[in-house]
Amino acid sequence: MDIQPSRAARRFMRVTWVGIAANLALATPTLLAPERMLAFSRLPPAVPLLWLQFAALLLILLSAFYVPAALNPNRYRLVAWLAVGARLAGVVFFLGFQPHEYNLFGYFDFVFFVPEGLLLVVLARESAPHAEQAGTTGAVGGRLR
Repeated sequence: MDIQPSRAARRFMRVTWVGIAANLALATPTLLAPERMLAFSRLPPAVPLLWLQFAALLLILLSAFYVPAALNPNRYRLVAWLAVGARLAGVVFFLGFQPHEYNLFGYFDFVFFVPEGLLLVVLARESAPHAEQAGTTGAVGGRLR
């Protein structure tokens, strides 16, 4: 039985896919041409460049972990929440703990964190009545109430 995703789920999926594409658009050239990307973005030099390239690789890998949530946020709800949490961690890290030259990365994550977080809350509220009606049980076997 193929159930159509709700409007909130479709929007969450779109925002997540756009976020994945944006991450890849930032990370791929940074991995392949780190000096050019530093010059282009007017960021301070990184020494050694290995760490900049490694950060780009990690961003590509992190983006791969967002894919299940982008495909089906209802089925992969935990992954969806982790994706939103990762965006929040980027916001806090870059805006709260880094020099102002790096704040743009925090704003970048904020742009995706807000709509993803709001849409995921809507999804959770949409599915809560259905779970209670169906008599969903907890991991130990007790009823959720």
